[in-house]
Amino acid sequence: MSSSFVDSGTTTAPAIPHNMVTTAFTLDGYKIVRNLGLVRGIIVRSRSIVGTIGATLQTIVGGNITLLTNLCEETREHAFDLMLQHAADLGGNAVVGMHYDATEVMQGVTEVLAYGTAVYVLKNS
Repeated sequence: MSSSFVDSGTTTAPAIPHNMVTTAFTLDGYKIVRNLGLVRGIIVRSRSIVGTIGATLQTIVGGNITLLTNLCEETREHAFDLMLQHAADLGGNAVVGMHYDATEVMQGVTEVLAYGTAVYVLKNS
């Protein structure tokens, strides 16, 4: 497996600007000139014991469980950034058809997948 999928533990700026990613299969104002194939970013995370206890306490009060909301948002963001890096590694400057998926691998452990199609686009003239 390519090293571009390994989490180095460091946070870097995304390889492709967020405005160059869409769930649609076209990017307004741009022409797709090369389709580079499927790209993905995969993160597998578990809750810490402290996070689990904190989230349990928040459920007693009710409302938004911010500890879990924050964990989910950070995990999605990390998977998204890995997907963008994968697209850039293939020579892409945009991603179309982007989606998220999540699967519980085991109790308390979830895989989050960000995926789409890497493309090279040129601005319409």
